[in-house]
Amino acid sequence: MVCGTSHWRNPKPAAAALVAWNGELLLVRRAHDPWNGRWCAPSGFCDFDEHPITTAERETLEETGVTVEVTGYLGTWLSYYAEDDASGNGRDDDIVIAVAYYHAEPVSEKSSAFDRAEVADAAWFSWGDIPEELAPPTTFQAILDAWRKACGANATVTSLPDRTRRHG
Repeated sequence: MVCGTSHWRNPKPAAAALVAWNGELLLVRRAHDPWNGRWCAPSGFCDFDEHPITTAERETLEETGVTVEVTGYLGTWLSYYAEDDASGNGRDDDIVIAVAYYHAEPVSEKSSAFDRAEVADAAWFSWGDIPEELAPPTTFQAILDAWRKACGANATVTSLPDRTRRHG
């Protein structure tokens, strides 16, 4: 604060889709840092004027080739964007992300087309076959646990009163 300007460490908004099809979960293997080679839900940063639901649906299509529709909200998790292990420790200059996780269902057939600049692979996993190398390392296992609980309680369809209207 040498120049007298205050700087706030506000998290960058992002969104992700937990997509299920016939008892399998759709995950993507990251093709770049941070977390290169780790598996995560299709996700990305929200554009300036983009609702997180729209972000989750857009990123899933871009990263997997599968068109989805969000059916419910799971929750928002915070983490450092560049954390490199399960400790959750970040440096003072690390970006903090706030990721809204949504339940989603495919509205198109499974696809193998995806953006290889962002994604090394996209695959469907049964509950028992979820890879161990997950991203973000400190939060994704807790997210999966919360999602399994929601699935078990038939709570993957929730009210979305702030959902943006579809055009077309």
